[in-house]
Amino acid sequence: MPKPYLLVLFYSRQGATKKLAQLIGRGIEDNDKFEARIRTVPSVSPDTKPSSPPVPEEGAIFCSQDDLRNCTGLAIGSPTRFGNMSAPLKYFIDCTGSIWASGDLINKPFVTFTSSNSLHGGQESTLLTMSIPMLHHGMIYCGIPFSEPSLSRTRTGGSPYGASHFTGSNDNLEISKDESDSCIALGKRLAHLSERLM
Repeated sequence: MPKPYLLVLFYSRQGATKKLAQLIGRGIEDNDKFEARIRTVPSVSPDTKPSSPPVPEEGAIFCSQDDLRNCTGLAIGSPTRFGNMSAPLKYFIDCTGSIWASGDLINKPFVTFTSSNSLHGGQESTLLTMSIPMLHHGMIYCGIPFSEPSLSRTRTGGSPYGASHFTGSNDNLEISKDESDSCIALGKRLAHLSERLM
């Protein structure tokens, strides 16, 4: 029987959100009961059609509807776009009506993560707005409790609503120790709660 998986679904343009996804995947796989299935979504063109080839030449594989439908839990991440998720990730989520109708995600846990160029660039609103469609799917939102020491130490990213990274105006893709610790803790928490809810 295949090992159950937790889906780490993200969109990343410059690479910071991808690094967060990989760190969350590390936290997930600290629990040997789960595989971290890391998937991305294609870019979209101005007329809202996918504009990338169907299979990426390198990096994460594009997510399928079945990847989402059959996950045991979900980590969903995007760069901040005016306090909201990016258009490619929103387009993918907007196309999940059949999963919503089937109720396949009901009672499964999920977490959110993001990155932004500015310190007050809407990280927390992005984390929260990514949660809205997943709550409509009947999923259970999990954040990072303040018992996680990195939340009290951080001077860059990190929030009780989810993991985050602050790149700054120079596009610093280096994830700080506190940001890294928050991501790993979030992945571990998602795995722990997924195991409890299975």
